[in-house]
Order: sequence, then C-alpha cells, then structure tokens
Amino acid sequence: MKGVVYDRFGAPEMLHLADVPMPELRPDDLLVRVAAAGVNRADLMQREGFYGDRHFGESALLGLELAGEVVATGCAVTAFRPGERVMAIVGGGAYAAFARVDQGMAARVPDGVSLVDAGAIMESFVTAWEAASHLAALAPGESVLVHAAAGGVGSAVVQVAHALGARVYATAPASRLDAVRGIGAAMVFDYRTEDFEARIREETDGRGVDAVIDFVGGAWLARNLRSLRPGGRLVQVGILSGEDDAVIPLNLLLHNHLRLIGTVMKSRTVDEKRAMIRRFAEGALPLFAQGTLRPLVYRVFPFAQAAAAHAEMERGGGFGKILLTAQA
Repeated sequence: MKGVVYDRFGAPEMLHLADVPMPELRPDDLLVRVAAAGVNRADLMQREGFYGDRHFGESALLGLELAGEVVATGCAVTAFRPGERVMAIVGGGAYAAFARVDQGMAARVPDGVSLVDAGAIMESFVTAWEAASHLAALAPGESVLVHAAAGGVGSAVVQVAHALGARVYATAPASRLDAVRGIGAAMVFDYRTEDFEARIREETDGRGVDAVIDFVGGAWLARNLRSLRPGGRLVQVGILSGEDDAVIPLNLLLHNHLRLIGTVMKSRTVDEKRAMIRRFAEGALPLFAQGTLRPLVYRVFPFAQAAAAHAEMERGGGFGKILLTAQA
C-alpha cells in the first residue's frame, strides 16, 4: 500500500509517497481504508525530529487521527463490522491507504457527516469534550474563557462550550474574531491588543468566569487564575507559549478555592484514552448528528501533497483543519 514517509528529519519537502507494509491486525483491531487524515502540530514536530526515533505506539508513520471504512476486523472485535464508517484516534499510521485502529479508539461517523469532514473531528473534539464537559464540567448558564480559540482544538472547545449552554468569551488574533464569534463565542478579544484579564473583569462586573480553558500557559497562568470567580476551575490543555515554568499566585488559589487541572492526551494510558472516547461518543456524537457541532475544514490535500499540507500549517493555515485524503 502507499503511505507518506520521510527518509530523514527536516522540512516539509522530506515527505513523499512510498510503498509501505500493510498493518497487521491484532485481536481488538479494525483495518480501516483511510478516507481522510487530520494534520496536527504533533505530525510536524515528529517530522522535524522533536521526538527523535520515538513514535506514538502504533506505527512509525505519521498521522494521529483518521476517518474511513472498516474493511476487516480482528477476532475479538464486537463493536464494529466491515463496511461501517468510523473515525478514530491512532498512535501513528493515519497517513496511509490503510491503518489499524484499536476498536476502543474508534467511533461511528454521525449521519450527515462525510468521511472527509469526519477526518477533522477526533483529535480536536475528543480533547475539547474532555476539557469542557468532563474536566471543566461546564453547566448551562455558566461562563468560560477559551484561549487560542481560532486553533483546531480551541475552536472545538468554543463549539462544545456553547452547546453545553455556557456563555463563551474567547481570545484570538484580529483576523479571526468574526470567525470565532460565528461558532458560538459571545465575545472575542484580540490577544495582541486587548488585555483579556481586564476585559473579563469588565464584562462580568468584576465577578470573573466560572472556567478558563487555556492552551498558552506561561505568564498567562496567573492572569487566568485572576480571571476566575471564587470556586472557578482552570483547565490547562497545552503550552503554546513554550514556557513550562510559571508563577502561581497561591494566596489567590487558596483563598478563592480555585482548581487547576492539567490534561494532555498523548501521555494518557490506552485505557484512559478509551474512556475519553467513550465519554465523547456518548455526549458529543448526538450533537454532530443534530448539526449543533460541526467539523471545521480549511483545506484538503491528497496524500501525494503531504509536504504542501505541512507547509500550509507552518504558515499558519486558515480557520479550520487541514486534511490529507486518499482522493486524487
């Protein structure tokens, strides 16, 4: 079969199509004919050598999420049958014509969602559902501040929080303010020119928000804690700032009974990831079928143009997910 490979670490131009071995099914695996694979920041980092020779546990090939059709199942598979449309998170291997998928890491593609669009769902929305629904436990009528809301996961968090009945405040670059408002944010602040801490204080009459979901970290941590009402919770999903050391105002944390919760999917055990996907399937999938949640696709490239897809992401891309597809 054909897959996207690179012979050495480096620039996007290292990526090219080559013949690669078919994956071997284990008892709990699905063999999926890949229709679309999402392009994620971790793919770029792996191609550049950030992880060295390590991969994500399943395949040395790139690609952490996919959508496609089940063509075969392992002997212990009970949840899926050949011919069904699925979307899944994988530990590598999505950038290929076929991929193996642990049945516990897959979900059925909702009615009304195309296989290509489904390729934009899993990595973003499983993370978003975990952060907004399970960890932040957002309830109708509450308020939340979402940072990096124009990004792949951030935009999913905005949609999920809005669907849960929360009032959503968000930060984004100036060029994306209208787009973020269009997916459910009540108010969006330009993080380059506006002080989000002051704006939250102003918009909430000094009370603060019930929750903050942040992908930036660093110096934003203290500002986020100061933006919370007493009893509020901060869910830290990423460190886009690159600053993993941060000052925590402990007096504020203690006095206001705040909760600081860290989460990342990559370091979770297989059983924890399966549990995340079960929660997502139970709570979020019906919302896709209803049209309340929708995947955001910016551009679609064929596998043969994987280098162009990576270059597009490095330039900043647009609003929505970049996908690779088996279609020419």
